[in-house]
Amino acid sequence: MPRTTLLRTLTVVVVGLLLIALFFFVGQRKRLFRESRTSLYTLVTITVVSPSETKAREAMDAAYDELERVGRLLNFYAPDSELSRINRNAGVAPVKVSTETLGVIQKAVDAAEETEGGFDVTVGPLVRLWDFKEKKVPSRESIDAVRGLIGFRHIVINVGASTVYLDKKGVQIDLGGIIKGYAADRAAAVLEEYGIRDGIVAVAGDIRLFGRQPDGRPWNIGIQHPRSADDDTALLATLHLDGGAISTSGDYQRYFFADGVRYHHLLNPKTGFPQDLCRSVTVVAPSAAATDAFATGIFILGPQKGIAALERLGMDGVIVDKDGAVLMTKGIRDKVKLVVAAP
Repeated sequence: MPRTTLLRTLTVVVVGLLLIALFFFVGQRKRLFRESRTSLYTLVTITVVSPSETKAREAMDAAYDELERVGRLLNFYAPDSELSRINRNAGVAPVKVSTETLGVIQKAVDAAEETEGGFDVTVGPLVRLWDFKEKKVPSRESIDAVRGLIGFRHIVINVGASTVYLDKKGVQIDLGGIIKGYAADRAAAVLEEYGIRDGIVAVAGDIRLFGRQPDGRPWNIGIQHPRSADDDTALLATLHLDGGAISTSGDYQRYFFADGVRYHHLLNPKTGFPQDLCRSVTVVAPSAAATDAFATGIFILGPQKGIAALERLGMDGVIVDKDGAVLMTKGIRDKVKLVVAAP
């Protein structure tokens, strides 16, 4: 073969290989896919990074199916859920439950222990006395009438027998303070099972994330300003995370004013009234079940005790106290960028 012909042939082959490589690279380029649906009585947004829209949609569908499964298992309002069976048998008999249900309730009890009862899944009868729609403060008498039904120590767990028993008639467990975080953990696990290596599951304000953005940067997460007035998008701070979970509890999420006093939904189980030691608490930890429960529990516990508890437990947090001062755990100070100081 003549030299010039050989060179032309080699050139065509090389160009062809380069075009194939370029086509493959473009086809494999990671893209961001996001979808929001209603699940667990709230808005859930799932974000995934994938080179394939088909695979991304398949994984997100499976994750939403998992959220629905968790909701059916632990639904306070569904008469056929395992949780409802426990509540119906309060003061009557222990109820055998699945390992999964037992594990979630154990996580809730552990969070209650670590926050001195600040997080308490038996607080339901007290919560239902507060009408935030009608903006009515319940009477001291009505609060006192149900306080005997409040207390996580009414929950008796037998790990060996896989049973849960409520030792007093009328006591009820409502897992609303931990189920969203737990469900986010499970949905994230399903995404990874479907081959997704980077993503976010946001169940309302409880966020479970893993991996990174398509360009390789960590996820950028904002913490809402607790006194943002009419602008609910105003940020107190931002931080970068490439894994784990983050949740925030604040006195601005559900509240009303009466006689100049702010009454919010984060109730101290011991007093029956809203706790007034903090404005907001943000917790960062490996699991969303933990951040969901501890954000509430630390809010009730208060800023100084709360920071000490988070340090002891190996979690991180940002706390805005009742006067607007911002406190942080040592492990997160170099990751948080304050947008504006809390007043």
